[in-house]
Amino acid sequence: MHRRILLAVTAAVLCAVVAALPGVAAAKTAPPHYYLALGDSLSQGMQPDLNGTTLDTNQGYANDLLALERKHIHNLKLVQLGCGGDTTTSMLTGQGNNAAAKLLHCDRQGGSQEAAAEHFLKTHHRKGEVPLITVDIGANDVDGCATAADVISCVNSGLNTISTNLPKILAGLKKAAPKGTTFAGMTLYNPVLGGFFSPAGTATHTLALASTALLTEVNKDLTTADTNGGFLTADVADAFKSYDSTDTVSWQGQQIPVNVATLCSWTWACQTPPSGPNIHANKNGYQVIANAFAAAIGKRLH
Repeated sequence: MHRRILLAVTAAVLCAVVAALPGVAAAKTAPPHYYLALGDSLSQGMQPDLNGTTLDTNQGYANDLLALERKHIHNLKLVQLGCGGDTTTSMLTGQGNNAAAKLLHCDRQGGSQEAAAEHFLKTHHRKGEVPLITVDIGANDVDGCATAADVISCVNSGLNTISTNLPKILAGLKKAAPKGTTFAGMTLYNPVLGGFFSPAGTATHTLALASTALLTEVNKDLTTADTNGGFLTADVADAFKSYDSTDTVSWQGQQIPVNVATLCSWTWACQTPPSGPNIHANKNGYQVIANAFAAAIGKRLH
């Protein structure tokens, strides 16, 4: 009997000592932290499969950024509420992308991606619980303009929509988020440059040549909204050298602009069927996007 009592007391003392060791108790009880990724198909890492079907993957920029920031934040978990095909309007209201949202099983809790995000933030409101929120949205507001009868009018309409909706999206996230959250948006790369290889004089080729100026206006509006809304901006356009149509590099036996070469290297836009042409980034391109976010965020999460 005495032996059993002695063993029980010894075990209890050992447990108490182990629990008191620095870091041991914390490792068992540390609550999770969340990285909330919002936006369109890029936020879900969408890429084409061998049959050309565009699907969510675990090789997107959010996955890559998670890996980078986990080095600084213990127990960081990724929550992806983004929805392929979402515009600023459908993200805000839940309307206009219903078919894609249903097909992709997008989170529409409360009626829209924005509502679902705000609900998540309000239910995870401990200070520092959501240290990072990223948003990429706006590409689909102007993506369809490539085939519009009047490209300029279409882009201007998309810019007006972005300028109206994006500040509301960002303000809602800022209001709902707990203290200690870092917010970041991003500029866009230029998938229209894939038309550079179309025959000279065709509408696709002409648009590719003119698209840099249009992209500049889109990214200016995105950056302005980010700045006014208290969001950092990951300069993905610069990382993709999207504005550099002057310098050239060798590509498959011909000299092509740097911005076209980077697009072809880091997206599926220059691929032949069935995998392409597809506007989404490939694995390497998503890592470039993640690196741009990490550069914008800097040491804020350390």
